Amino acid sequence: MQFLPKTIPEIQPEIISVKESPPELVTFDVGGMKCAGCAKAVERQLMQYSGVISACVNLAVEVATVECQPGAVDAEALAKKLTDNGFPSQSRSGENQREAEAATIERRQQEIRQQIKQLTIALILIILSGLGHVLGTKAPILSNIWFHWGLATLALLVPGRPIIVDGCRSLWRNAPNMNTLVALGAVTAYTASNAALLFPRMGWECFFDEPVMLLGFILLGKTLEQQARRRAASALQALIALQPAKARLVDFKLPTLDVRSQELPLNSTSEVYDPQYIEIPADRVRVGEWLQVLPGEKIPVDGEICEGKTTIDESMLTGESMPVLKQPGDTVAAGTINKSGAVVMRATRTGKETTVAQMVALVQAAQTRKAPIQNLADTVAGYFVYGVMGISVLTFLFWYFAGTHIWPSVLLGHGAMDMGHGAMNMGNELPIIHYQSPLLLSLKLAIAVLVIACPCALGLATPTAILVGSGIGAERGLLIRGGDVLERVHQLDTVVFDKTGTLTTGNLTLTDYLPVFQNSEWDLNSDINVGNKQDVASTIDGVSASAVDSKLLQIAAAVERGACHPIAAAILLEAQQQGLPLLAAEDFCTEPGFGVSALVEGRRVFAGNAEWMKEQGVAVATELLGSLQGKTAVYVASGGVLLGVIGLKDTLRPDAKAAVERLRGMGLRVMMLTGDTASAAAATAQQLDLTAADVLAEVRPEGKARAIAALQAQGCKVAVVGDGINDAPALAQADVGIGLHCGTDVAVETAQIVLMRNALMDVVESIELGRATFNKIRQNLFWAFGYNTLGIPVAAGILLPATGILLSPAAAGAFMAFSSVSVVTNSLLLRRGFRA
Repeated sequence: MQFLPKTIPEIQPEIISVKESPPELVTFDVGGMKCAGCAKAVERQLMQYSGVISACVNLAVEVATVECQPGAVDAEALAKKLTDNGFPSQSRSGENQREAEAATIERRQQEIRQQIKQLTIALILIILSGLGHVLGTKAPILSNIWFHWGLATLALLVPGRPIIVDGCRSLWRNAPNMNTLVALGAVTAYTASNAALLFPRMGWECFFDEPVMLLGFILLGKTLEQQARRRAASALQALIALQPAKARLVDFKLPTLDVRSQELPLNSTSEVYDPQYIEIPADRVRVGEWLQVLPGEKIPVDGEICEGKTTIDESMLTGESMPVLKQPGDTVAAGTINKSGAVVMRATRTGKETTVAQMVALVQAAQTRKAPIQNLADTVAGYFVYGVMGISVLTFLFWYFAGTHIWPSVLLGHGAMDMGHGAMNMGNELPIIHYQSPLLLSLKLAIAVLVIACPCALGLATPTAILVGSGIGAERGLLIRGGDVLERVHQLDTVVFDKTGTLTTGNLTLTDYLPVFQNSEWDLNSDINVGNKQDVASTIDGVSASAVDSKLLQIAAAVERGACHPIAAAILLEAQQQGLPLLAAEDFCTEPGFGVSALVEGRRVFAGNAEWMKEQGVAVATELLGSLQGKTAVYVASGGVLLGVIGLKDTLRPDAKAAVERLRGMGLRVMMLTGDTASAAAATAQQLDLTAADVLAEVRPEGKARAIAALQAQGCKVAVVGDGINDAPALAQADVGIGLHCGTDVAVETAQIVLMRNALMDVVESIELGRATFNKIRQNLFWAFGYNTLGIPVAAGILLPATGILLSPAAAGAFMAFSSVSVVTNSLLLRRGFRA
């Protein structure tokens, strides 16, 4: 049964345009953010600055990314504005990026150390407060009301002071946050208890233990959350640490280089002193300079081995643990480790252009781009604290004026969930009070509402999952550009592969020389006598077939010298292997998707596909097509006459079929897109068990984007996998573009997912990682919304009349503290599904 892939019709949907000059991106390290409300406040302040197009703030890594008009924003002035408004900030621009990163890490470590000190003090106060209730009359001092007043006062002044100060400042700046809610709750409980202590005739209950326990639980939760966030960011920090700090410069003018010398130069400023090796910062290396790398050292920049032979550990780049042999002419990447021999290398990419720097930039960008699903959470977070304070006021008013009158039984004792330890009075003991006033009950419920609400869970739901997912990807060579990409990955139903260089190795080999030369003006008299790979015997007017084949290959090689394509590389390699001298050629002209032309020995020669031959008025002999079935045919013509055809064949990647089968098993439709002939496409498709409907053949580069647009017009969510310049429009058009890092820079820049390894199974793994990460985002958001939706009504006393369940402020604080911890912990569980 004959297999004929379909081709693309001429009329196609309009292509989505891609911006030629992207806006300028400025990144800031932002401190002082406590919850999603803070992040939203920072975004509002950034958007108010002239020239800012959009702003995105990541609470988990405390980074803000600003998209602005080129040259319209002063980064330092914008950072100062945030700092003046209570969010200490520093831009990540200029040459101080490494120092700024180190300063940011040190600042966060200092914050954690300070938080642990505060937590230790708070836990000691909680233990002392608890002992007073457990021991009772056995320890008169511990149960004395003034002792508990002292504990509560210390809790507010020492461990609770930063929370209260920040909460009050945020409220004053009209940007209330989580600390505002906690401060209101703790100070209100402390004030009410002081009133009961100073005016005992009111019959109020003292609950000094509430602010102590509330602040202790909050600090415990924040400390655990910080530790979890640090673990989530560990992969990025490890990636940043891979960037080498030093490089050893070699004078390439020296007649001999001792690559094994391990002597370091003396520090000298003398012009006469000319050391062989000079140690300089790695970010000061320039392209073209020569560097020495000793065994055990990191490769300082991207480059090419010039002298020596060694093995390189590229696991940080590719995830492969086995070292790779490198010798003169081979490329090496910054951050990889020289394992065995001393080498001298020439720098080809430095600074921000190195592979590891690009990986860091991609991961950092991914962690600041939000998923659209987060928009609802951001909208809620912007008004969350105001809403909670309003609900707290309504709770107090309802219970004081109505609830305690409708259900007077609620004033008798406490429910099972009440973590209060009884009332306190002026005596030395802590007697149990079975009746509490409507005012205190209403106040307790209002405080519980304030402290149980958790805007942190909303703010951390998306960024922590993206933080962990992007970190896992970086460790495995899968770079996903952001949360918006993750959401689109989750929606995919179709994956379209480019053929040449993606599904196949791209290393074409010549299989056929089919010369014609009929009625041509070329001189076929040649004394070159070489073997050939002709599948069909041919002789022309007594001239040997060997000479004719060689002449055809010479002409084709001369033309293809002006092209950058696997076909051109294969033809040139074959001519070189046969020792054929290249003919003089000039005036090269490339037609993407068709072929190349040049002036060879004064004649215009065309080398390309059959369609291009027809456009040049060259008749293509149909009898030649039979022997080229399933192969790539390059027609060579001059003066309107066909000189011959060269057949080439590509080989399938070893993991191509397995990758296609895995993707199908995930419920995805797999298709192949190529500019090659229908017969060549069919041969590859049959090896992959693709049907004719899943193959789009003979598609020109500009037609690839239209082909993807046509699929999208049918309702398909499409991912495109490619590696070449010709694939860039299709990668940009696709819902998700997946580029192989071994491909061209333009393909990598256009793609939303970059695969650092040259392996198609990484396409499968990247989609699986994207799906798993997005599922974590949905779980986190479900928990965050669900927790607040259920927790706030319970704290407001909705269960109190029917069940007697009453959440004390301390219990509410404990629930709030651990809600954000649970979100971060759930994100960390993502690693369980992607263990090496």
